[in-house]
Amino acid sequence: MGLPALEFSDCYLDSPQFRERLKSHELELDKTNKFIKELIKDGKALIQALKNLSAAKRKFAESLNEFKFQCIGDAETDDEICIGELPLCSRLCIENANDVLIAPLERFRKEQIGAAKEAKKKYDKETEKYCAVLEKHLSLSAKKKEAQLHEADNQVDNVRQHFYEVSLEYVFKVQEVQERKMFEFVEPLLAFLQGLFTYYHHGYELAKDFNHFKTDLTISIQNTRNRFESTRSEVESLMRKMKENPDEHKSISPNTMEGYLFVQEKRSFVSSWVKYYCTYHREPKRVTMVLFDQKSGGRMGEEESFILKSCTRRKTDSIEKRFCFDVEAVDRPGVITMQALSEEDRRLWMEAMDGREPVSFLNFVQKIDTQGCTFGIFTKICCECIDEQGLYRIVGVNSRVQKLLGLAMDPKTCADVELEGQEWEIKTITSAIKHYLRCVMLPAPLMTYQYQRSFIKAAKLDNPEARAAEIHNIAHRLPEKNRQMLELLMKHLANVASHHQQNLMTVANLGVVFGPTLLRPQEETVAAIMDIKFQNIVVEILIENHERVSGVKMTRSLSFCPEAEICSDRNASQWRGVLSNSFQLLPVFPNLTLFVFLLHATTNCPASSAQRKARALYACKAEHDSELSFIAGTVFENVHPSREPGWLEGTLDGRTGLIPENYVEFL
Repeated sequence: MGLPALEFSDCYLDSPQFRERLKSHELELDKTNKFIKELIKDGKALIQALKNLSAAKRKFAESLNEFKFQCIGDAETDDEICIGELPLCSRLCIENANDVLIAPLERFRKEQIGAAKEAKKKYDKETEKYCAVLEKHLSLSAKKKEAQLHEADNQVDNVRQHFYEVSLEYVFKVQEVQERKMFEFVEPLLAFLQGLFTYYHHGYELAKDFNHFKTDLTISIQNTRNRFESTRSEVESLMRKMKENPDEHKSISPNTMEGYLFVQEKRSFVSSWVKYYCTYHREPKRVTMVLFDQKSGGRMGEEESFILKSCTRRKTDSIEKRFCFDVEAVDRPGVITMQALSEEDRRLWMEAMDGREPVSFLNFVQKIDTQGCTFGIFTKICCECIDEQGLYRIVGVNSRVQKLLGLAMDPKTCADVELEGQEWEIKTITSAIKHYLRCVMLPAPLMTYQYQRSFIKAAKLDNPEARAAEIHNIAHRLPEKNRQMLELLMKHLANVASHHQQNLMTVANLGVVFGPTLLRPQEETVAAIMDIKFQNIVVEILIENHERVSGVKMTRSLSFCPEAEICSDRNASQWRGVLSNSFQLLPVFPNLTLFVFLLHATTNCPASSAQRKARALYACKAEHDSELSFIAGTVFENVHPSREPGWLEGTLDGRTGLIPENYVEFL
């Protein structure tokens, strides 16, 4: 399986298991660094030593074949599998191989892996510093003045916070390099292989055989790069949140406590304090201790465990050390004295162990609304705005989106909202739809927290048919209203994807937009962020197989407007009247009318209509083949915004081209 995800919350605990996971990432980076060095060496030999071409070719191919990518998480996407299956070449040579292969690999090794090594040095240095300061701090006598003790506490808190920030930055950098190598390392190899195939006189035949794989691999690289960019921004955002509010992201369970404790060990007439990583499970009250050195990052002894009998706070007048408490074991004699890292740490340990001093237990479990939600009718969108470029991807102005939502959510003003007019742009309306689905107005995602992990697990299946079948089965286990809403949404998105030549929104692009919206996890973790790519795959499969979601026929009480009626000239108020009878047959769902009419507006948006006409106000002579020449008074058809800022696209005498936006007026 792949490399385990490094959770930022584990940086605070700094447990042995976290160190072992971090070490596996470091070993993988070292392996990658050595491999790139070897690959560069072999590549140079391949370029310079044509006489030894055959031997250099075999060594290079073997080196390439021996290296296997390790992804973060427990499964790979189809794109990552495709990237990992690089073909071996029978004859290799290229003219500008240094620029194509050697320079990019050297740059990746020095800039990315080198930066990770520098971060590791800083991390190791801060670890040693923090451990030294902590041990010195815990050795202070409790008899010192309160002011001195308070100053010492502040100092160790500052050092601890700095160590925590350095740890977060190092974990972020390690995972970034692991993800980045999936495309920055493979991309120059792909270019290099393509150059080799076309170098010889038989290069055409080789390139023809390679072309299909090259196309798939190019798409996979681009998809992986896009997923990396979205994942990286999410991980970086989570890191910033944890830097700003570390206490809110500590991984603490109400049934388990873990962390470092100093245990007093008595030998003959001398006692010493030994540092252990301890874990306590409330059921069956088992305490486990592992002798572990944070500085070296390795275990120093076997695991010890015992069943807890009692826990009592240790008074400071009975021992020189601070933050101490005594525990008694069922299966071993005597009292074990332990020292926590702070007063707060001792309080948490005693709460977990049901210590004798009364301390209110912290409630770390968020209350979850278990009532679920009900969804209404999602009309079929089929008309003009379907060809709008970047539909659903382009974000509306936030202030406009909030204004639209505010007006539509207010019972006093919702009836006066006219979405069919010029006031609301299509990007404002589509952003409001996404805002509605993004748990802002719903108590849970459309595909529910309950089945979120099941969908992700299904997306990781190797067989595409089994993958689609399992996702289809899970979709039918959703609450009925959720499934109905999902069915209508997928039909609509399939319609959008069918116009991807015009709107540039492929199934993959729609998956990127709606995956995190429909399958948002309950807890924001690095592992959850790494699964975003599988959330996208789930939505892609549902769009491509949308007809399978409707395995059970919709009840007649959920009446839909026929496609022809939706596309007709009926005004919005008449259309609302048709739907109102359907709403009476559904449980009450706040703001449902808002959602349905936003979707209806994307169907009938005149501001983006492909059939709009415009008249030229001034004459214009084309300066480029893509532009149209015209005189004042010329009427253009099929006028709509283009990808070029300040330009429209329209048709004149059967020819389509660009028109300056400020030269025309819409009819």
